[in-house]
Amino acid sequence: MGGPLGAIIGRYPAAAASGSNEDGRIGGDGGIIKHNRKCRDLVFLIIFIAFWVAMIVNSSFGFNQGNPLRLMYGLDYKGNICGNRHADPDLRELEVRYWLNPNQVYQSGLKNSQFDLADARSICLMECPIPSEDGINWVCDYPEGDIRLSVDDWIDRDYDYYEYLTPETRNSSLQLQGPCYPVIFPSVNVYWSCQFIARASNVSLKHWQQMGGVDIDENIIIDKTIHRAINSPSAVLKRYVADIWKAGPVLIVCGGILPLFLSIIWLLMIRHFVAGMTWITVILFNALVISVTMFYYRKAGWIGSDALSVVIGESDPYIHISGREINHLRAVAILMTIVMIISFLSSIAIVRRLLIATSVLKVAAKVIGEVQALIIFPILPYVILAIFYMFWFSAALHLFSSGQILKNDCNVNCCSFDLKSNKFIIACSSTVIAGSVASYYWARGEISQEIPFLPVFSSTKRLLRYNLGSVALGSLIVSIVEWVRFILEALRRRIRHGDPAPVTCIGKLMSTSSQCCLGCIDWTIKSVNRNAYIMIAITGKGFNRASAIATGLIMNNILRIGKVNVIGDVILYLGKLCVSLSCALFAFLMLDTHKYKSAHNKISSPLFPVLVSWGLGYVVVTLFFAVVEMSIDTLILSFCQDAEEHQGTAQYAPPLLMATLDGQGETHRVTQGSS
Repeated sequence: MGGPLGAIIGRYPAAAASGSNEDGRIGGDGGIIKHNRKCRDLVFLIIFIAFWVAMIVNSSFGFNQGNPLRLMYGLDYKGNICGNRHADPDLRELEVRYWLNPNQVYQSGLKNSQFDLADARSICLMECPIPSEDGINWVCDYPEGDIRLSVDDWIDRDYDYYEYLTPETRNSSLQLQGPCYPVIFPSVNVYWSCQFIARASNVSLKHWQQMGGVDIDENIIIDKTIHRAINSPSAVLKRYVADIWKAGPVLIVCGGILPLFLSIIWLLMIRHFVAGMTWITVILFNALVISVTMFYYRKAGWIGSDALSVVIGESDPYIHISGREINHLRAVAILMTIVMIISFLSSIAIVRRLLIATSVLKVAAKVIGEVQALIIFPILPYVILAIFYMFWFSAALHLFSSGQILKNDCNVNCCSFDLKSNKFIIACSSTVIAGSVASYYWARGEISQEIPFLPVFSSTKRLLRYNLGSVALGSLIVSIVEWVRFILEALRRRIRHGDPAPVTCIGKLMSTSSQCCLGCIDWTIKSVNRNAYIMIAITGKGFNRASAIATGLIMNNILRIGKVNVIGDVILYLGKLCVSLSCALFAFLMLDTHKYKSAHNKISSPLFPVLVSWGLGYVVVTLFFAVVEMSIDTLILSFCQDAEEHQGTAQYAPPLLMATLDGQGETHRVTQGSS
C-alpha cells in the first residue's frame, strides 16, 4: 500500500506527518480534499481529444454523402431514391419500387444466372399495380422524350400512355423492351417494394398473347426472387436501421425523457421510502419482465391477433407473406421467456437477503439527504450524453447510408464512436459523485464547515482541473478490451462464412472460451475502474496508483464487505432494469399506435426501436443510479481505509454504516489494521 493513506487524507491522521498543525490537520486545509494535487495522465486526455477530432471528421463524410432515405426506399433504374423530391423526375409520393419486366425478374432468379435483380428495370410508383379484370393494364416508364406528359398527368393516367406510342415503340413494348410493360401478375407492397404473386391473371395474359406479345414465364421463381431480395439479411438490416430513424420521437420520449423522470422518482423514493424500496423493486421487476415478454408474444403472433405484418396497406387476406422480422421477434420472445423464468427464481432466492440490501440503501439514503445536490447533479452528464447520442445516431445513419450500402459497414463506425465517449462521460460522473461522498464520510457524516460548500461542484472542479486524464485512461482500457472482443467476433464470422468446411467441436470450444475469457476480463476491468475512480477522487492519484490502492483495500476486507456490496449491487441492478424495462414497455405502446403501423411511418418491426429505447433508458438510469451505487462503494472503500489505519476499528464511519458492516460478524474481518 506504500504507507497509511489516512496520513494524507484523514482529518485526524493516524500518524503525524511533517507540516501538520496542532489539531492534526495537514496544513490546516482539511486533508482529504484539499491536499496538494497535480494533473495526472495528460497523455490519455490528448488521445481522447484526438479521438473526438477523428470522429467529427469521419462524421462529416457521412453528412455530406449519406441519405437515410436509402435505407427506407428502393432505387429505380436511374439510381434515384423512391420518394425523393429532388430526383429527376420529381419522385415525391412515388415511394414504391416496381420491377417493370417480369421476364427479367424470372431470369435473375435462375440458378447460375449472371443477371441480378438489381440489374432489372425498376421505377417508382405510388402503389403496386394490379392486373385488369377485363383487359390489360400497362405501366409505362417515366414520361420523357416524345411523350409530352407531366409526371402528375402520368400518375393520373395510372402510369399508362400506351395509346400515345408510335407503332415502333408499341412493337418494342410487345417485346418487353419498353417503354410500356404489361401488368400480368398481381403484386403487394412489402416494405416499399412490389412483391409479385406468381399467379398470373388469365384475362390479362390472354389479351397479351392476342396482341402478339412475347412469352412471359409463369413460375414460382418470379415470386421467390423478389421475396429473397426483400428478405435478405442486408435488406432486413437496412430496414432495422431505418426503423430507428422513423421511430425518432419514440426514442426521445422513451429513451431520454421517460428514464430521466423515472430515475429522479426512484432516487426520491430511496430518500424518503427506503424501507420498502427493495421489495417494490423486486416485485416491479418481475411484473415488467412478464409484460415485455407478453408484448413480444403478441407481435410474434403467438397470442392475440396483432401479429407483425410485412405488407404495407391493404392486401388479399388469403395471401400470406412472411419475413425474417417475424422470426427475430419469436427468437427474442423465447429469450425473454427464459429471462422471465430465471428472474422469478432468482427473486425467490434473494428474499432472505433483502434486509441486508435495505440496510445498505439506508446508508446511501442518508448521504443523499445530507448532500442533496447529488440528486440533481446527474442532469449535467445527462444533457451532455443526450447531445452526444443525438449527434452519434444522426452520424451513424448518414454513414450507413453513404456511398455503396453494404451489410455490416456501419458496425466499425458505430462501435468506434460509442466505445469511449459514453464511458468517459459516465466515468467523469462517477468520479464527481465519489468525491462528494468522500467529503461526507471523512467529516464523520456531519454537515459542517469541513465539507466544502456545495461539495458536488467542488468535486466537479477537481475533476476538470486534475483528473480528466486519469478518467480518459480508465475508459480507454475498457474500450480496448471491447475493441478486441468485437474484432475477434468479426473475424470469427468472416471465417465461418468464408470457409465452407464445417466448424469442429474444438474450434467452437476455443471460440466460445475466448469470448467468455474476454467477457470476464471486461467485467473485471470495469469493476476495478469504478473503484479506481473513487480513489482518484479521494487521493488525487493517477489511474494506475489509484487502482492498486483500491484493489488492496478490497482484498484485505473482502469477507467483511463482500456480502453487503454484492446484495446492494443486485438490488441496484434490478432497479436499473425496472426503469429500462419501463422504457421498453412504453416504447411498445407508442409503436403500437396507428402512426407507426401504416403509411409512411410504418416500421418493419418494433424490435430495434424497443431495444434501443431499452438501451438508452439503461444508460440514463445508470447516470442517476450511480449516485446510490458510487455512494455505497465510496463509503465502503473509505470505511476499509479508515479501519485499516485504526487497528480494525473505523473512526470516521457514520453509525448506520458501522452497524451495517459490523453486523456481518466480527469473525469475518480480515482487515490489516497493524502489521
